[in-house]
Amino acid sequence: MLLWLAQYFQADIGPLRMFNFITFRAVFATITAVVLGLGFGPAVIRKLTELKVGQAVRTDGPQTHLKKHGTPTMGGVLILISIAISTLLWADLSNRLIWPVLIVTLGFGAVGWVDDYRKVVFQDPNGMRSAEKYFWMSLIGVGAALYLAFSVSAKSTSEVWQLFFSWVQSGFTMELPNKADLIVPFVKTISYPLGVWGFIALTYCVIVGTSNAVNLTDGLDGLAIMPTVMVGSALGLFAYLTGSATYSKYLFIPHIPGAGELLIFCGAMAGAGLAFLWYNAHPAQMFMGDVGALALGGALGTIAVIVRQEIVLFIMGGVFVAETVSVMVQVSWYKYTKKRYGVGRRVFLMAPLHHHFEQKGWKETQVVVRFWILTMMLVLIGLSTLKLR
Repeated sequence: MLLWLAQYFQADIGPLRMFNFITFRAVFATITAVVLGLGFGPAVIRKLTELKVGQAVRTDGPQTHLKKHGTPTMGGVLILISIAISTLLWADLSNRLIWPVLIVTLGFGAVGWVDDYRKVVFQDPNGMRSAEKYFWMSLIGVGAALYLAFSVSAKSTSEVWQLFFSWVQSGFTMELPNKADLIVPFVKTISYPLGVWGFIALTYCVIVGTSNAVNLTDGLDGLAIMPTVMVGSALGLFAYLTGSATYSKYLFIPHIPGAGELLIFCGAMAGAGLAFLWYNAHPAQMFMGDVGALALGGALGTIAVIVRQEIVLFIMGGVFVAETVSVMVQVSWYKYTKKRYGVGRRVFLMAPLHHHFEQKGWKETQVVVRFWILTMMLVLIGLSTLKLR
């Protein structure tokens, strides 16, 4: 929005040409999101407290968490408001890639809001039924995947739809260009063609999978938000480099025209996350809830798909992956042993993984900070793939 105004008046006011630089707008998008988050934070906490939107703590979880019962949840609303306002102010709204990321973020946020609402109103830690939640997440995920399949080849929204209709008219046989292949990091010559259907399937799994992974990680004060900020910031750098014909050619990464604009969104997400951490640091004044966790995970997955770095996201988000795998292993092994031996057995003391370390005697703050450190190292490894090819 501000870009349009600046371009309209820049002929008369020279300094407004600064708005044409993505890096300039990304910095101020971050600052705007931080200011909005810090400014509206106390009001959001008061409102959630007045509405008695308190967290329902798992009765089978760590006993130290029982004191968190009643802490305002659904604080992810603050994150989404900050991201949305900052992005709409500073991004180029004519860019074909900004809107799918915003729609996925807000769409998953809406699903999470309904889930949280049912938890706090009915005091049911389980919230929405899994089938219902996955239906709506899948609907959004498939829609985004279908759009993104053709956006990597297009330069405008109209061209996206032209490619889509061409695919339909071809009898669903039209192939995607090489830039839509699955890229293998650390190797500059290996990539795997996906085809339209393969691209859609992979994109769906990345978006929905990352969303649920971040949601599973959000179990301790500040645990999920800081890794999200770090991974999102790194993806912003990937987006900026991918959107540049010069840098992408030098680094042997696909050139996706317009992808650089996603740096604005990533900056807004980082700023909103840092502002939220101000109130979510131990002892937390509010929790983000599913409304924030599902939305942020969906955003990370969508951006990773656009910049063609799905495997790098898997590396940088290793903490999210480990948390998810721990739940899958725990549930699978418990069901298997119960069916075979009559008594369910566990691999971990408790899942997700952060609860396992709590049960081993780590303090909550130790788990959180150590997982932050691990994420920082994994992000550095992910960034190294830009040059180590």
